[in-house]
Amino acid sequence: MTEQVALIDYGAGNLHSVHNALKAAGAAHIAVTADPDVVRKADRIVLPGVGSFGACASGLRAIGGMVEALDEQVRGAGTPFLGICVGMQLLATRGLEHGVTRGLDWIAGEVRAIEVTDPRIKVPHMGWNDVALPAHDRSSGLVEEGEAYFLHSYHFIPEDGHDIAAMTDHGGGLVAAVARDNIVGVQFHPEKSQSYGLSLLTRFLEWKP
Repeated sequence: MTEQVALIDYGAGNLHSVHNALKAAGAAHIAVTADPDVVRKADRIVLPGVGSFGACASGLRAIGGMVEALDEQVRGAGTPFLGICVGMQLLATRGLEHGVTRGLDWIAGEVRAIEVTDPRIKVPHMGWNDVALPAHDRSSGLVEEGEAYFLHSYHFIPEDGHDIAAMTDHGGGLVAAVARDNIVGVQFHPEKSQSYGLSLLTRFLEWKP
């Protein structure tokens, strides 16, 4: 039986590139969807995200029943989940971009602006950077060390450091990935990270958390 990957369409994702990357990584059946019923039948779920935390959170909640379907499938049924960029940040309790916005609160923490003291360090954090693993990687081998493509001005700070699956450095440490059980989020863009990103997506498609 061919697994179905639900790629959530809520008006805030780089859907075409993510779809193509998933296909290149080996996904045979990808449903680009805004239908909660399709999400409930999916074997794996990918939540992309481009733009501000508030706009992405609003877009997701504007789809009737979508947040509930995601919660049922991911936290209830244990369906493997991958959040990308703002899709990863939405896992937090709240985002502090242009005011306070509620996140999904699947992994407790806040999304705050990147603050740097060295004027040579530019924000947004844009381009290729190293991905380093902590000693307590919770991603079950999904996230590996390497180099990935980043583009963000805000970063996720989990309350529990054990939820950090990878770090990068941009004028100081920034969380590159979070993980808990069947949930993984990456701040970088796998779809723009060439062989490193495709390898991660391939592992996600085979992942059995």
